[in-house]
Amino acid sequence: MEARSRYLYRQTVHIEELSERGARVGEYREVREVIFLPNGERTERTAGKPVHTLVRLRLTEEDFQDIRDVQPFLFTPDRRWMYETKARGEEQMDGVDCWVLAVRPRQTFAGQRLFQGLLWVDKADYSVVRSEGVAVPQILSTRQENLFPRFTTVRVKVDGKFRFPAYTFSDDTLPFRTGPLRQRMTIRYEGYRRFSAESTVTFEEGQPEGR
Repeated sequence: MEARSRYLYRQTVHIEELSERGARVGEYREVREVIFLPNGERTERTAGKPVHTLVRLRLTEEDFQDIRDVQPFLFTPDRRWMYETKARGEEQMDGVDCWVLAVRPRQTFAGQRLFQGLLWVDKADYSVVRSEGVAVPQILSTRQENLFPRFTTVRVKVDGKFRFPAYTFSDDTLPFRTGPLRQRMTIRYEGYRRFSAESTVTFEEGQPEGR
């Protein structure tokens, strides 16, 4: 959504690797600030140093691409040609009367990361209230096994008119050939603030940018 590209916000990612009994084995945690530079260019900055104590779970370039683009999936007009949609009826979700749409890619090309799953669309303004699905394709070959969890993303109204991602959660067991691996993921999107020419962004030594 073009509107979201005009907002600053903070994104906190927490991924846990769990044992068969549900105990935490390791974790990955990072905080990113989506900010604007003094020249108006939009960029991302890491706030502090990421925590990384994962043991078996290895985060790949595709995982980080999914965190940026697929988990907060926005079904914008320029992307619709890439997907097939099918109506699945009507349902109330998070107190909102919605249409339910099944969405899947028409096809995928090398390097692409796309969404496959369900969307709950507000009948009143056609905004996406919730999405449930998975990033595709899963990457399987004789030398590589890169699997991705199912997730849910919930959206809320910002400034009373735009519905932006508020949080993503996932608790899934991935069936790797070396044995099942359970991971739990939470992503929070907070502090949405519209950028304008009058906004000021300061950079202080030793402090996260865009605060």
